[in-house]
Amino acid sequence: NKLFINNAKVNTLLSISSLLLPSVEIIVPHTHIVTFPLGELISRNMEDNSRTQLSLAVIGHVDAGKSTTAGHLIYKCGAIDKGTVDKCGQEAAELGKADFKYAFILDTLIVERERGISIDISLWKFQTEKFNFTIIDTPGHRDFIKNTITGTSQSDVALLIIDSSHGGFEAGVRKDGQTREHALLAFTLGVKNIIVACNKMDVDSVSYSEDRYKQIKDEVSTYLKRVGYKSSKVPFIPISGWVGDNIVDKSPNMPWYEGPTLLEALNNCTPPKRLIDKPLRLPLQDVYRIGGIGTVPIGRVETGTIKLGMNAAFAPTSIVAEVKSLEMHHQNVEQAGPGDNVGFNIKNVPVKELRRGNVVSDADNNPATGVESFIAHVIIMNHPGKISKGYCPVIDCHTAHVACTFTRIIEKIDRLTGNVLLKDPEYVRTGDACIVEMKPTKPFCVESFTEFPPLGRFVIRDMRQTVAVGVVKSITPAKPVEEEVPDYY
Repeated sequence: NKLFINNAKVNTLLSISSLLLPSVEIIVPHTHIVTFPLGELISRNMEDNSRTQLSLAVIGHVDAGKSTTAGHLIYKCGAIDKGTVDKCGQEAAELGKADFKYAFILDTLIVERERGISIDISLWKFQTEKFNFTIIDTPGHRDFIKNTITGTSQSDVALLIIDSSHGGFEAGVRKDGQTREHALLAFTLGVKNIIVACNKMDVDSVSYSEDRYKQIKDEVSTYLKRVGYKSSKVPFIPISGWVGDNIVDKSPNMPWYEGPTLLEALNNCTPPKRLIDKPLRLPLQDVYRIGGIGTVPIGRVETGTIKLGMNAAFAPTSIVAEVKSLEMHHQNVEQAGPGDNVGFNIKNVPVKELRRGNVVSDADNNPATGVESFIAHVIIMNHPGKISKGYCPVIDCHTAHVACTFTRIIEKIDRLTGNVLLKDPEYVRTGDACIVEMKPTKPFCVESFTEFPPLGRFVIRDMRQTVAVGVVKSITPAKPVEEEVPDYY
């Protein structure tokens, strides 16, 4: 029995326990084949469902140590055994990357291991005293920023990893560094809980220096406040993702630090309010094809409830299919609510008909639709020139990435008061706030921010950087596509 995965990682699988197979062969294109006993897949990361579910996105500049820190955290929390870590260490050493031992827990694609960077997002689960966390390890390289946005958009907590080494920190916080951009993305995409980990405190150029920690804290705090976070409430934790300092236990190497460990900070997070009373909205993260089983979409429930037997509509397409099976936390369930990462099986829908960015809703209860156009409140953050009618950047909203055209700049407004400054301006530039009408260049599903906040926030990217952020004020639903009737009827 073979499980075919398209552009995904082995450990991205949420569950396949309902298949009732003795073993499953997982095939990742262009990488390798691994056969797992089914019992191992079912038992791996089994969770106590009485704990609150939270998703944690690990973000930060390339080479800041995100995967290493995430892998070490997972190990320290008991989600994997020492044998698995030792095996990853052996594989890393064979590639001449012995210090990537913990990173290899999450970086499973061969190309990731060879290059030493994360490319796709990777999911893994671990427990703390209060929460069941789904950890989302995101790429730091700007070439894979779309994957970072997808992972961050589905998280409740952001762990911003800072490279504390001399030169490393400065590269991340400069104008084109990913430290700044990832923090902005996290706030824009609705992640209210953020934890900053000052990593690599063990390197020779830092040597657990309190002065270096204070310098980084002061500079990053100022930027987080500018982005929108209350920097006084953001924990800054000096750690070593490689050695393990302050990840779970207090480090004797930094007696001057009196704050929480990383694990304690995670336990102090405030769960977001779940929008369970609203109609279902579930943006797809990936779609798998399982031989002999069918199409299995996965994603995170943002609002409402998905139920077994529900007729699921996939916007912006016209596809409707029954939910034949539903799984969460390696167990069959009857339903799942906001914050839950789920996988579900549908029949007679080819995998190529669905893709990341589609939105699942209940076909019988206010289903989502594609949009013809939408009105948005946009703030221009960083654009080198003037933005006028006809501008066509990429809009990143939930898990979708679609180019949209500014068909009209309706008005320029005051960023603080919202008062109208100018009707129908010819252009807007950095620092301006405006109300614009936008039209997607291909089918696209977004929602009004007031009705469905997770599907109403977006980021505008151009020239390989974030140039603006915005929220959807209203939408014009796309007209249903009428099938052409042949002349002979």
